[in-house]
Amino acid sequence: MNPIRQSFSLKAADISLAYVLLRIIVGINYFNHGFTRLGNIPGFAEAMVGAMDGTWMPDPLVRITAFLVSPVELVVGLLLILGLFTRASLIATFVLMAILMYGVTIVQNWDAASSQLIYNIVLFILLAGGGYNRFALDNVFFGQKNPASDPVEDRPTQGVMRFRQFRLGHLTRQRKYGTSQSRLRG
Repeated sequence: MNPIRQSFSLKAADISLAYVLLRIIVGINYFNHGFTRLGNIPGFAEAMVGAMDGTWMPDPLVRITAFLVSPVELVVGLLLILGLFTRASLIATFVLMAILMYGVTIVQNWDAASSQLIYNIVLFILLAGGGYNRFALDNVFFGQKNPASDPVEDRPTQGVMRFRQFRLGHLTRQRKYGTSQSRLRG
């Protein structure tokens, strides 16, 4: 086979395995965030109120939010570990992250904001890749059908997930579709 024309494809089973491992790691992260603070929620709330001091945010709103953060992290973390209500858990986690992002940016804590952006990218990957959530309790209890679990459904995915190398500035798929890059540009 010509090394220039080599391609590789991602297998649905491998994507499903990577998905479950990433989902569990993210779940452990959120679960432990919530679990370790569960015994000291009032202290965590006071720290958040102190961090938001000098902003327009009223103390009672900050305090209520702070009291909810740890239990929400604990619950969504556990649900992500188990793969139960995965989509709803990811959406709830996105909402939590939006609230936390608002808080850290209002006090201009850009290091925390950068870290939270990384969390949000990982959450995006998990939510967008939900079709590969093969190893989850969602499938046991709700019988959700995933494209990754059906070989017939996997065929179009293999075509989409196939990557080709560039050759002399043109895509090797040029012959298949009869287009050149100059026509693609516009």
